[in-house]
Amino acid sequence: MSPLDLAAAPPPLAATPRHPPRRAAADPPAAPCVEPDLDGDAAAAFANALPLGVRFELRDRITPIQHAFLARHGFLVFSQVARDDEVDTILAEVDRIEADLLARGERKVFGVPVWFGLDPDGHDYLFRMGFTSVHSEYLGAFVRDARFEPIRTLIGADARIGDREKDGVVFNRYVRAEQSLRPNLAWHTDALRDVFYNWKMPGPMLNIGLHFDRIRPADGGLRLVPGTHTQGPMSTLFSKIHFVSDAPDKNELAVETWPGDLTVHDGRMWHRVVASPETGWGSLRRSMYVPYVCDTYQPKSKDSATPLYMRVFDAIVRMKARSKAREQARLTSRRDR
Repeated sequence: MSPLDLAAAPPPLAATPRHPPRRAAADPPAAPCVEPDLDGDAAAAFANALPLGVRFELRDRITPIQHAFLARHGFLVFSQVARDDEVDTILAEVDRIEADLLARGERKVFGVPVWFGLDPDGHDYLFRMGFTSVHSEYLGAFVRDARFEPIRTLIGADARIGDREKDGVVFNRYVRAEQSLRPNLAWHTDALRDVFYNWKMPGPMLNIGLHFDRIRPADGGLRLVPGTHTQGPMSTLFSKIHFVSDAPDKNELAVETWPGDLTVHDGRMWHRVVASPETGWGSLRRSMYVPYVCDTYQPKSKDSATPLYMRVFDAIVRMKARSKAREQARLTSRRDR
């Protein structure tokens, strides 16, 4: 592992995001679970008795209880791993990157589309981009901070951060407005490609997400179906239609977050993002996913082609946005008659 993989925490930048996170002293997060020093079957029994909404503290290692909870349910929530000043700085950095991409007219980074739509004020707005840390020294240092070493080793002893691999560090913004590109994301798993080509489930596919807004169940946000990371190929292919099915699942869990929370979820499980019932800036939800890679180093560059699956996904998202815009125009025309 290179020294860059365990960089010191970057100093805060003097920057304020355009849309700061919603914070309220009257709405603090629940205290993390107080974990006894257990191992083996005793740790598994303790983990199995915990409520699904439990929050954990990220320590200098992933504890046996945390390992057992992840194995059974397929996810973990770590309480406020990033400080408030770090949250604000990351959001301000994304604002800066957005302005830079718009000024240069860039719509792809290393072959991966940058999704721009319109914000609630009718301005161009970045909804999703990959390789975010390539555009920011601060982010590149932040994701390598030593506090995340237990997460890296959870992925694998030789895991590295893939700044320039796959989709890199992905930043998501969800906001609900008349012409927003992506207010939600329908049910999907990350195992579809493996199952389709190999007819077998891949090994664990852990997604590491940092969250920037206070999201309650009523606000929409991330939904998981706990335990479905152990499902087989048939259920993966046919129990829901990937990126189309969006009906509530009786077993789904709303993942509640506060700014700075870190989540781990196994991408083999069914998961989706529910649109906020609010419209405008009150619906804003932001997250960042960090890629930890164990396989052969395969960096991308400005000459990289857009993968077929990404072209299809991009087309589906834009088609749904156009359909929504047409429906909105139809309703507006009907009201004006």
